[in-house]
Amino acid sequence: MYSGYRPNWIARTMNRVWQAVGSSGVASNYFVTLEVAARKSGRTVSLPLIVTVIDGQRYFISMLGEKAQWVQNVRAAGGRALLHSGEREEIQLEEVPAGARAPILKEHMRRAPGVRPHIPVDKDAALAEFQKVAAGVPVFKVVSSGR
Repeated sequence: MYSGYRPNWIARTMNRVWQAVGSSGVASNYFVTLEVAARKSGRTVSLPLIVTVIDGQRYFISMLGEKAQWVQNVRAAGGRALLHSGEREEIQLEEVPAGARAPILKEHMRRAPGVRPHIPVDKDAALAEFQKVAAGVPVFKVVSSGR
């Protein structure tokens, strides 16, 4: 569904549905809508993301790895973004170092079965297996700008 790191028509349709769900706030601890400035055009790009929550801390994981457009846009924007989940929240996304990603990736795989085909580790694997792929799977910690 994501040939060449771009969604096909099925994925685009599903993304629109999940974006509406994420923006509504119905499942704010699961689906949200992220808005970030596009690095080339500057226009606002919106996309649905699954939130992984560990000990009250929210994280976003790029199932498509380093080449995902939203990852490149977030980095170009210096981590500044908006989050929609019932209401708008200004956030700062801080990239988690590769050495600290394994437990977050493992929890994300448990929480989001749709990402399993994109991350080459079994959801029940040991943390050491997640650490082997961690450098290629960007993880961002969500920090409210009001903090």
